[in-house]
Amino acid sequence: MHNRKLYVLVRKDLSKSQQAVQAGHVVAEYLLRGPKTLWGNGTLVYLTVRNEHELKKWAGKISGKGHYVVAFREPDRQNEFTAIAVECDEEIVEELNLL
Repeated sequence: MHNRKLYVLVRKDLSKSQQAVQAGHVVAEYLLRGPKTLWGNGTLVYLTVRNEHELKKWAGKISGKGHYVVAFREPDRQNEFTAIAVECDEEIVEELNLL
């Protein structure tokens, strides 16, 4: 098993229960759509961003550094972006707060 961390960024403007649900959705989406992952069901790190605008900003910033980012759009919320998942270097997301 690899020691990679999977970072999940979820919106803080959602209720706590919705944050949990959306985080679960994006992890599943990452495993379904992502490339051959090195994660191996190891460490999950849940981080928060303020809102959908900030989530999109982070998705662009991380993918701009060459990392594969998977976003989840919630059909029950008019396909808003609610969470993203990525395997990346800790330094990229270290300024974000834990969920």
